[in-house]
Amino acid sequence: MTPRQRRIALVVGILGGVSLAALLATRAFQDNVMFFFDPSQVAAGAAPLDKRFRLGGMVRPGTVARTAGSLDMQFVVTDFQRDVPVRYSGVVPDLFRENQGVVAHGKLGRDGIFVADEILAKHDENYMPPEVARAIKEKHGGVMPVNPDIRSGPRT
Repeated sequence: MTPRQRRIALVVGILGGVSLAALLATRAFQDNVMFFFDPSQVAAGAAPLDKRFRLGGMVRPGTVARTAGSLDMQFVVTDFQRDVPVRYSGVVPDLFRENQGVVAHGKLGRDGIFVADEILAKHDENYMPPEVARAIKEKHGGVMPVNPDIRSGPRT
């Protein structure tokens, strides 16, 4: 092999290695991307079936049901226009409760029930996850809806 052929082989090898690394990195990023959907988007069919995504909204009052003797529970997430039933098995955050903002990570089943594997709840009285607040405001002309089921102001 001449020096010129060795340089060409080296350049081709480096380009091949960089291309392979870029391909693997892109694939890893695609596998870890998780999109956010609100209940109206899920009801409209915009959310993928059997693929992980984040579902955000408010926990509808009166819908939290726990199975006695287990960590299984069901509740409904709403954006005040549409509802999505959620099933979860595990320990929920201390701040999880009805009338509060929630983001659930999981998959939508073919039966229309969102099966969550992680639940995130707000962290203080005035906070709602930004994507939940944005999604609800977009559905209601840029303002949070007035819902008689939701208490306003700090809790005592």
